Amino acid sequence: MELFSAKEVSKSFANHQALNKVSISVEEGSIFGLLGPNGAGKTTLIRIINQITGPDSGSVWLNGKPLKAEDIDQIGYLPEERGLYKKMKVGEQALYLGQLKGLSRRDAMKELKIWFEKFEITAWWDKKVMELSKGMQQKVQFICTVLHKPRLLIFDEPFSGFDPINTDIITREILQMKKNGATIIFSTHNMESVEQLCDHIALIDKSKKILDGATQQIREKYKSNIYDIAYRGELDIHGHVLAGKYNILANEQNGNGNKLSIQYPDGSNSRELIRDLVEHVEIVSFNEVIPSMNEVFIKVVKQNA
Repeated sequence: MELFSAKEVSKSFANHQALNKVSISVEEGSIFGLLGPNGAGKTTLIRIINQITGPDSGSVWLNGKPLKAEDIDQIGYLPEERGLYKKMKVGEQALYLGQLKGLSRRDAMKELKIWFEKFEITAWWDKKVMELSKGMQQKVQFICTVLHKPRLLIFDEPFSGFDPINTDIITREILQMKKNGATIIFSTHNMESVEQLCDHIALIDKSKKILDGATQQIREKYKSNIYDIAYRGELDIHGHVLAGKYNILANEQNGNGNKLSIQYPDGSNSRELIRDLVEHVEIVSFNEVIPSMNEVFIKVVKQNA
């Protein structure tokens, strides 16, 4: 079931068009990757969803209804540029932000106690934000974003400033929130995180959506008939039928650790490749290479250029 959608959204600033008829659909209980190069229009769309600005044309919908000002309490937003008050105490600020999102002081305190204990940061309660490291501030702002248990969460570069341990902690929390029914829009330049977290993605470039779909299906779509093969035996590529029939990308022969990377042309198939190989060597492993989201991102953006 669709929780959020943007339909034909356009937005211009002076002589710059930030969004040009962009449409996305985010399923309830999913993690949706909003991707694109710097300046593509992602932040403008996020600002429209948060009602910081409005579209010139098009519409945004939440739970089947046009998004309204009062719906903001159903949204949690973690911006790339963090916005905590530096001279305010951590606990006092977290309570204040929780109440701004509709929680009573009592409920905000109850939820904060759970999160501060979970993240082992109870000792930070009376510290000023300016006394914390960037990573510590990130944790506090993450808590403030999710505290009121919004239906729609928007994370813009949530791992910025985190070391690998804290990145893993936040990743696990995001996956748990999804498991508990939260719907998440996730914007990042880290394609490894996209592969790990996102069910679907949309790629925006130069104000237009140029790609969208299920993450794994997109990776499958952009594969290019390349296989990595481990084998035992000797393979003289130059004098072998393979040389004229396939594109040999690499052939490393190191005793029992021989590896071959090969691409077959359109019209051939993997069974034919296996048949051509087994006549000469023993195949240990045979794996099709599926492009990473990083490779897909670069390819599609270059094509759009």
